[in-house]
Amino acid sequence: MKSLLAALTVGTVSALSTTVAASADSIAFTTSLNVVAMGDSYGSGTGAGDYEPGTAGGCFRSANSYSSVIVDKLRQRGKRVKFTNVTCSGSAIRTLRESFKGEPPQFDALKRDTKVVLLSIGTGDIDFAGFGGLCIQADCSGAPATAIKGLLPAMGENLKTLLIDIKARSPRAKIVLTGYGQQVTPNENAEGVPLDPICDSQVFSAQERVEGNQVARELDATLRNAAKTARARGVDVLFASPYVNSVDLRPEFEGHSLCQSEPPFYRGFDALAPGQEGIDAVLHLNQQGQAAMADLIQRKIPVLATLASL
Repeated sequence: MKSLLAALTVGTVSALSTTVAASADSIAFTTSLNVVAMGDSYGSGTGAGDYEPGTAGGCFRSANSYSSVIVDKLRQRGKRVKFTNVTCSGSAIRTLRESFKGEPPQFDALKRDTKVVLLSIGTGDIDFAGFGGLCIQADCSGAPATAIKGLLPAMGENLKTLLIDIKARSPRAKIVLTGYGQQVTPNENAEGVPLDPICDSQVFSAQERVEGNQVARELDATLRNAAKTARARGVDVLFASPYVNSVDLRPEFEGHSLCQSEPPFYRGFDALAPGQEGIDAVLHLNQQGQAAMADLIQRKIPVLATLASL
Protein backbone atom coordinates (compact mmCIF):
# COMPACT_ATOMS: atom_id res chain seq x y z
CA MET A 1 0.00 0.00 0.00
CA LYS A 2 2.84 2.36 0.93
CA SER A 3 4.52 1.57 -2.37
CA LEU A 4 1.34 2.40 -4.25
CA LEU A 5 0.93 5.70 -2.38
CA ALA A 6 4.56 6.57 -3.02
CA ALA A 7 4.17 5.84 -6.72
CA LEU A 8 1.00 7.92 -6.91
CA THR A 9 2.69 10.78 -5.05
CA VAL A 10 5.72 10.73 -7.34
CA GLY A 11 3.47 10.60 -10.37
CA THR A 12 1.35 13.50 -9.12
CA VAL A 13 4.39 15.64 -8.32
CA SER A 14 5.94 14.81 -11.69
CA ALA A 15 2.75 15.73 -13.53
CA LEU A 16 2.41 18.93 -11.52
CA SER A 17 6.03 19.88 -12.25
CA THR A 18 5.47 19.26 -15.95
CA THR A 19 2.33 21.40 -15.90
CA VAL A 20 4.07 24.23 -14.06
CA ALA A 21 7.05 24.09 -16.44
CA ALA A 22 4.74 24.08 -19.44
CA SER A 23 2.82 27.02 -18.01
CA ALA A 24 6.05 28.92 -17.41
CA ASP A 25 7.16 28.27 -20.97
CA SER A 26 3.77 29.38 -22.23
CA ILE A 27 3.95 32.61 -20.26
CA ALA A 28 7.53 33.21 -21.38
CA PHE A 29 6.68 32.82 -25.04
CA THR A 30 3.20 34.36 -25.21
CA THR A 31 3.64 37.45 -23.06
CA SER A 32 4.85 40.30 -25.24
CA LEU A 33 8.19 41.85 -24.28
CA ASN A 34 8.31 45.59 -24.94
CA VAL A 35 11.88 46.48 -25.95
CA VAL A 36 13.08 50.00 -26.78
CA ALA A 37 16.46 50.74 -28.36
CA MET A 38 17.61 54.34 -28.05
CA GLY A 39 20.82 56.28 -28.36
CA ASP A 40 23.57 57.10 -30.83
CA SER A 41 25.48 55.60 -33.76
CA TYR A 42 26.93 52.66 -31.82
CA GLY A 43 23.40 51.70 -30.83
CA SER A 44 21.96 52.26 -34.29
CA GLY A 45 24.61 50.08 -35.88
CA THR A 46 26.28 52.70 -38.05
CA GLY A 47 28.95 50.74 -39.90
CA ALA A 48 27.19 47.37 -39.65
CA GLY A 49 25.27 47.60 -42.96
CA ASP A 50 21.73 46.56 -43.94
CA TYR A 51 20.03 49.82 -42.94
CA GLU A 52 16.33 50.45 -42.53
CA PRO A 53 14.86 52.22 -45.56
CA GLY A 54 15.30 55.95 -45.30
CA THR A 55 17.93 55.84 -42.53
CA ALA A 56 21.15 55.36 -44.55
CA GLY A 57 22.97 58.68 -44.53
CA GLY A 58 20.96 59.85 -41.52
CA CYS A 59 20.19 57.77 -38.44
CA PHE A 60 21.81 54.63 -39.94
CA ARG A 61 19.58 52.07 -38.20
CA SER A 62 21.03 48.68 -39.04
CA ALA A 63 19.34 45.30 -38.98
CA ASN A 64 22.74 44.09 -37.71
CA SER A 65 22.76 46.35 -34.64
CA TYR A 66 23.04 44.54 -31.33
CA SER A 67 19.46 45.40 -30.38
CA SER A 68 18.08 44.07 -33.67
CA VAL A 69 20.15 40.89 -33.36
CA ILE A 70 18.83 40.27 -29.84
CA VAL A 71 15.22 40.85 -30.86
CA ASP A 72 15.58 38.62 -33.93
CA LYS A 73 16.88 35.76 -31.78
CA LEU A 74 13.99 36.13 -29.36
CA ARG A 75 11.46 36.11 -32.18
CA GLN A 76 13.07 33.08 -33.80
CA ARG A 77 12.43 31.19 -30.58
CA GLY A 78 8.75 32.19 -30.57
CA LYS A 79 8.94 35.12 -28.16
CA ARG A 80 6.49 37.92 -28.88
CA VAL A 81 8.50 41.16 -28.90
CA LYS A 82 7.29 44.66 -29.46
CA PHE A 83 10.44 46.38 -30.68
CA THR A 84 10.75 50.14 -30.99
CA ASN A 85 14.08 51.27 -32.42
CA VAL A 86 14.61 55.04 -32.26
CA THR A 87 18.42 55.06 -32.24
CA CYS A 88 20.02 57.71 -34.41
CA SER A 89 23.59 58.43 -35.41
CA GLY A 90 24.88 61.66 -33.89
CA SER A 91 22.58 61.64 -30.88
CA ALA A 92 23.63 63.09 -27.54
CA ILE A 93 21.96 63.00 -24.14
CA ARG A 94 20.15 66.28 -24.71
CA THR A 95 18.86 65.30 -28.18
CA LEU A 96 17.00 62.31 -26.76
CA ARG A 97 14.46 64.76 -25.38
CA GLU A 98 14.02 66.79 -28.55
CA SER A 99 13.39 66.36 -32.26
CA PHE A 100 16.58 65.30 -34.01
CA LYS A 101 17.23 64.84 -37.73
CA GLY A 102 13.55 65.40 -38.38
CA GLU A 103 12.45 62.59 -36.03
CA PRO A 104 10.42 62.81 -32.80
CA PRO A 105 12.22 62.83 -29.44
CA GLN A 106 13.53 59.38 -28.62
CA PHE A 107 12.04 59.77 -25.14
CA ASP A 108 8.59 59.47 -26.69
CA ALA A 109 9.24 55.76 -27.27
CA LEU A 110 9.40 55.06 -23.53
CA LYS A 111 6.12 53.74 -22.14
CA ARG A 112 4.85 52.52 -18.78
CA ASP A 113 4.97 48.92 -20.02
CA THR A 114 8.49 49.09 -21.49
CA LYS A 115 10.42 46.12 -20.08
CA VAL A 116 13.89 46.53 -21.60
CA VAL A 117 15.72 49.69 -22.70
CA LEU A 118 18.92 49.20 -24.71
CA LEU A 119 20.86 52.46 -24.49
CA SER A 120 24.05 53.65 -26.17
CA ILE A 121 24.84 57.28 -25.40
CA GLY A 122 27.61 59.61 -24.23
CA THR A 123 30.08 60.09 -27.07
CA GLY A 124 27.99 62.80 -28.72
CA ASP A 125 28.24 64.89 -25.56
CA ILE A 126 32.04 64.96 -25.69
CA ASP A 127 32.40 65.00 -29.51
CA PHE A 128 34.22 61.68 -29.51
CA ALA A 129 33.76 61.46 -33.28
CA GLY A 130 35.44 64.83 -33.72
CA PHE A 131 38.30 63.67 -31.52
CA GLY A 132 38.73 60.56 -33.66
CA GLY A 133 38.69 62.70 -36.78
CA LEU A 134 41.43 64.88 -35.33
CA CYS A 135 43.53 61.80 -34.62
CA ILE A 136 43.19 60.79 -38.26
CA GLN A 137 43.68 64.20 -39.89
CA ALA A 138 46.13 65.91 -37.53
CA ASP A 139 47.32 65.20 -33.96
CA CYS A 140 44.91 64.43 -31.11
CA SER A 141 47.56 63.86 -28.45
CA GLY A 142 48.34 66.42 -25.78
CA ALA A 143 45.87 69.28 -25.40
CA PRO A 144 43.00 67.71 -27.43
CA ALA A 145 43.11 64.51 -25.36
CA THR A 146 43.19 66.52 -22.15
CA ALA A 147 40.29 68.67 -23.32
CA ILE A 148 37.99 65.77 -24.15
CA LYS A 149 38.72 64.09 -20.82
CA GLY A 150 37.72 67.34 -19.15
CA LEU A 151 34.22 66.95 -20.61
CA LEU A 152 33.64 63.54 -19.07
CA PRO A 153 32.50 64.55 -15.55
CA ALA A 154 29.64 66.73 -16.85
CA MET A 155 28.61 64.00 -19.29
CA GLY A 156 28.55 61.49 -16.44
CA GLU A 157 26.27 63.71 -14.35
CA ASN A 158 23.92 64.24 -17.27
CA LEU A 159 23.86 60.51 -17.94
CA LYS A 160 22.95 59.76 -14.33
CA THR A 161 20.02 62.19 -14.62
CA LEU A 162 19.00 60.58 -17.91
CA LEU A 163 18.90 57.11 -16.35
CA ILE A 164 16.73 58.38 -13.51
CA ASP A 165 14.41 60.06 -16.01
CA ILE A 166 14.11 56.84 -18.03
CA LYS A 167 13.03 55.02 -14.87
CA ALA A 168 10.40 57.70 -14.24
CA ARG A 169 8.92 57.10 -17.69
CA SER A 170 9.32 53.32 -17.69
CA PRO A 171 9.40 52.28 -14.02
CA ARG A 172 9.49 48.52 -14.70
CA ALA A 173 12.18 48.62 -17.37
CA LYS A 174 15.60 47.04 -17.10
CA ILE A 175 18.05 49.46 -18.70
CA VAL A 176 21.17 48.16 -20.42
CA LEU A 177 23.77 50.89 -20.94
CA THR A 178 26.46 49.84 -23.40
CA GLY A 179 30.11 50.82 -23.66
CA TYR A 180 32.15 51.62 -26.76
CA GLY A 181 35.31 49.60 -26.30
CA GLN A 182 38.77 50.03 -27.80
CA GLN A 183 38.74 51.11 -31.43
CA VAL A 184 42.49 50.97 -32.18
CA THR A 185 45.15 48.86 -30.51
CA PRO A 186 47.50 50.91 -28.28
CA ASN A 187 50.37 48.69 -29.41
CA GLU A 188 52.27 48.33 -32.66
CA ASN A 189 50.52 46.95 -35.72
CA ALA A 190 50.26 43.21 -36.09
CA GLU A 191 52.85 41.81 -38.49
CA GLY A 192 52.26 39.61 -41.50
CA VAL A 193 48.52 40.23 -41.89
CA PRO A 194 46.59 42.60 -44.17
CA LEU A 195 45.70 45.78 -42.29
CA ASP A 196 43.31 48.62 -43.01
CA PRO A 197 45.03 51.82 -44.26
CA ILE A 198 43.94 53.54 -41.03
CA CYS A 199 46.75 51.59 -39.34
CA ASP A 200 49.46 53.65 -41.05
CA SER A 201 51.65 55.44 -38.51
CA GLN A 202 51.00 58.72 -40.34
CA VAL A 203 47.33 58.33 -39.46
CA PHE A 204 47.55 57.08 -35.87
CA SER A 205 50.93 57.76 -34.33
CA ALA A 206 52.17 55.71 -31.39
CA GLN A 207 51.47 58.60 -28.99
CA GLU A 208 47.98 59.14 -30.39
CA ARG A 209 47.21 55.48 -29.82
CA VAL A 210 48.35 55.66 -26.21
CA GLU A 211 46.44 58.84 -25.39
CA GLY A 212 43.43 57.94 -27.52
CA ASN A 213 43.06 54.67 -25.67
CA GLN A 214 43.35 56.48 -22.36
CA VAL A 215 40.37 58.60 -23.46
CA ALA A 216 38.47 55.41 -24.39
CA ARG A 217 39.16 53.87 -20.99
CA GLU A 218 38.13 57.01 -19.08
CA LEU A 219 34.98 57.23 -21.19
CA ASP A 220 34.17 53.65 -20.21
CA ALA A 221 34.82 54.39 -16.53
CA THR A 222 32.52 57.43 -16.68
CA LEU A 223 29.69 55.36 -18.15
CA ARG A 224 30.29 52.59 -15.62
CA ASN A 225 30.23 55.01 -12.68
CA ALA A 226 27.07 56.74 -13.92
CA ALA A 227 25.31 53.37 -14.07
CA LYS A 228 26.56 52.49 -10.59
CA THR A 229 25.37 55.81 -9.14
CA ALA A 230 21.97 55.52 -10.80
CA ARG A 231 21.62 51.95 -9.54
CA ALA A 232 22.21 53.23 -6.00
CA ARG A 233 19.28 55.58 -6.64
CA GLY A 234 16.98 52.67 -7.41
CA VAL A 235 17.40 52.52 -11.20
CA ASP A 236 17.48 48.97 -12.62
CA VAL A 237 20.46 49.51 -14.89
CA LEU A 238 23.29 47.25 -15.99
CA PHE A 239 26.45 48.27 -17.83
CA ALA A 240 27.55 46.03 -20.69
CA SER A 241 31.00 46.90 -21.99
CA PRO A 242 33.78 45.39 -24.09
CA TYR A 243 35.96 46.26 -21.08
CA VAL A 244 35.97 44.12 -17.93
CA ASN A 245 36.97 46.98 -15.65
CA SER A 246 37.50 50.03 -17.91
CA VAL A 247 41.12 48.89 -18.36
CA ASP A 248 41.22 45.31 -19.64
CA LEU A 249 39.14 44.09 -22.56
CA ARG A 250 36.89 41.07 -22.20
CA PRO A 251 38.35 37.92 -23.82
CA GLU A 252 35.80 37.99 -26.63
CA PHE A 253 36.89 41.53 -27.59
CA GLU A 254 40.61 41.08 -27.00
CA GLY A 255 42.53 41.10 -30.27
CA HIS A 256 39.69 42.59 -32.30
CA SER A 257 40.59 46.28 -32.26
CA LEU A 258 41.81 47.81 -35.49
CA CYS A 259 45.38 46.96 -36.51
CA GLN A 260 45.49 43.63 -34.67
CA SER A 261 45.90 40.15 -36.10
CA GLU A 262 42.35 38.98 -35.47
CA PRO A 263 39.45 40.13 -37.67
CA PRO A 264 38.63 43.64 -36.41
CA PHE A 265 35.29 44.50 -34.80
CA TYR A 266 35.59 48.13 -35.96
CA ARG A 267 35.45 49.87 -39.34
CA GLY A 268 38.51 51.62 -40.67
CA PHE A 269 39.07 53.41 -43.98
CA ASP A 270 37.23 50.57 -45.68
CA ALA A 271 34.14 52.62 -44.82
CA LEU A 272 35.38 55.33 -47.22
CA ALA A 273 35.34 53.05 -50.27
CA PRO A 274 32.78 53.74 -53.02
CA GLY A 275 29.34 52.52 -52.05
CA GLN A 276 30.17 52.39 -48.34
CA GLU A 277 28.81 54.60 -45.55
CA GLY A 278 31.65 57.12 -45.56
CA ILE A 279 33.23 58.94 -42.62
CA ASP A 280 30.20 58.33 -40.38
CA ALA A 281 31.11 54.65 -40.05
CA VAL A 282 34.86 54.99 -39.39
CA LEU A 283 35.86 53.67 -35.92
CA HIS A 284 32.38 52.17 -35.44
CA LEU A 285 31.48 48.55 -34.74
CA ASN A 286 31.09 46.40 -37.83
CA GLN A 287 28.64 43.50 -38.16
CA GLN A 288 30.91 41.12 -36.21
CA GLY A 289 31.38 43.70 -33.46
CA GLN A 290 27.65 44.28 -33.13
CA ALA A 291 27.08 40.50 -32.92
CA ALA A 292 29.66 40.28 -30.13
CA MET A 293 27.85 43.07 -28.25
CA ALA A 294 24.55 41.23 -28.66
CA ASP A 295 26.08 38.08 -27.14
CA LEU A 296 27.50 40.10 -24.25
CA ILE A 297 24.17 41.76 -23.48
CA GLN A 298 22.31 38.45 -23.56
CA ARG A 299 24.71 37.13 -20.94
CA LYS A 300 24.17 40.26 -18.85
CA ILE A 301 20.38 39.89 -18.80
CA PRO A 302 19.43 36.34 -17.80
CA VAL A 303 15.89 36.54 -19.21
CA LEU A 304 17.23 37.50 -22.63
CA ALA A 305 19.94 34.87 -22.55
CA THR A 306 17.50 32.18 -21.47
CA LEU A 307 14.84 33.01 -24.02
CA ALA A 308 17.36 33.38 -26.83
CA SER A 309 18.95 30.00 -26.14
CA LEU A 310 15.84 27.88 -25.63
